[in-house]
Amino acid sequence: MARGPRAISNSGYYHVMLRGAGRQLLFENDLDRRMFLRYLTEAIAGTKTSLIAWCLMDNHVHLLLCNPQNSLAGLMHSVSTRFALYFNGKSGHVGPVFQGRFKSKAIETNEYLLQAVRYIHDNPCELGVSRDSYQWSSYSEYVGDSRITDVAPVLELIGGKESFARFSAAGRDDSYTPYESGRLSESEISRVLRRELKDRGIDVGEIKALHPNRRDQIFRRLHRCGLSVRQIERATGVGRKAITRAVRQ
Repeated sequence: MARGPRAISNSGYYHVMLRGAGRQLLFENDLDRRMFLRYLTEAIAGTKTSLIAWCLMDNHVHLLLCNPQNSLAGLMHSVSTRFALYFNGKSGHVGPVFQGRFKSKAIETNEYLLQAVRYIHDNPCELGVSRDSYQWSSYSEYVGDSRITDVAPVLELIGGKESFARFSAAGRDDSYTPYESGRLSESEISRVLRRELKDRGIDVGEIKALHPNRRDQIFRRLHRCGLSVRQIERATGVGRKAITRAVRQ
């Protein structure tokens, strides 16, 4: 199946995600993480791109980039190619290091920009690690001294370091998802379903029996949270035509 074109951000901001092929480890030690950041900062140097936020997890990477010149594909190709050559050379690994092409989400509003930064910094929290104690993210640069991250746009928007720390401590807004519709993994689909249905006090097996208006509201909400029509159909057992009609309203 042909891959669709990437969404272009009018603001120039993008939430970028890279994942290890087959969810394999990308970073086996701190040297690997330093090398990735080195390749990233070297690729950015001399361009109009700036690094707004980042987090390196064991098998995936989140970046928030400001790339107003629309050169994201070339930039990420340079970074991923250099790191793959390094990783395969030092480990003897054969084959792709990254899972397909990188994913990106266009960030168009100030609200989504702030939510994206918080989402990125909250990734270690899912492992039980606090954002302020995790070494391999840009959070410490926002509340301390910046090194490779351009923290000025976000701090100016939110009102300084103290306001940023309070905003971060408030926790992730679950209405934000870094994936476009249809790109969620099975675990992410399950999490969205649990969250959205719990808030409404219903079980997924009860959706078929709901009044069409209420059912359609749920379908639209699930679709906005990143589920494709096919994924909603598979999860709820409701026919695709009914779901498609609802999400297009």
